[in-house]
Amino acid sequence: MKIGNKIFENYTYVMAIINLTPDSFWAASRKSADDVLFAVEKAQREGAAIIDLGAQSTRPGYVEVDADTEIERFAKPLEMIKKRFDIPVSVDTYFSKSARVALELKADLINDVWGLTYDKDMAKTIAEYGASVCIMHNAKCPLTGDIWGAITQFLQNSASLALESGIEKDKICLDGGIGFAKNREQNIELLNGYDRLYTLGYPLLLGASRKSLFGGLPENRLEQTVESSRLAARKKVLFVRVHDVYENAEAIRKVYEQG
Repeated sequence: MKIGNKIFENYTYVMAIINLTPDSFWAASRKSADDVLFAVEKAQREGAAIIDLGAQSTRPGYVEVDADTEIERFAKPLEMIKKRFDIPVSVDTYFSKSARVALELKADLINDVWGLTYDKDMAKTIAEYGASVCIMHNAKCPLTGDIWGAITQFLQNSASLALESGIEKDKICLDGGIGFAKNREQNIELLNGYDRLYTLGYPLLLGASRKSLFGGLPENRLEQTVESSRLAARKKVLFVRVHDVYENAEAIRKVYEQG
């Protein structure tokens, strides 16, 4: 997969979460413009291959902020990061207005938790800038019954929309959407069968870090998150999106060393 000036293949790469929000569910991931450069430097040193900036919390029960608020939160940090570091940067948004500003500021990937369906202009905005996209499954109502048909159909439709809008196929990855429109049992089923999504023909991103499917409190979910990254590495998932870079990067490295 192409993201920015880099090609990602044949490994499981770490995408480091840096939240620019006051309310993200994992407090340690929240950063401000004043400390974001330190956070990026640390993430890169610990093994991150991509930085993912979030300017809107999407935790359960979150209160949506508008595109202008997102832009106010991410514009300066993004500009600072791109000037200082040679690392691809993803911006997590489902607003095309936010995406356009992010791409003007040289963001490399748009991570859309509504899989290009929330904003009708999102796909063509990404295509206009020749950027990459992560398409995540989501739904307005919780899934019932067989989850795989609903997830694969949504992702297939969104990938087709991306291609029709002019996004290049080698700039698309898919995310099954753990924690979105799914209960705990469905999330566990999705995690354990994640490689079933390969039938769609795109590389995958797994975003399970410290999420509620692991039970308990967020601060006690590191061990389970690391195990999910090991699972992702064994299944040859291309990216894991995590809060704790070092621990997950080391776990992935050891899986690949062991063959």
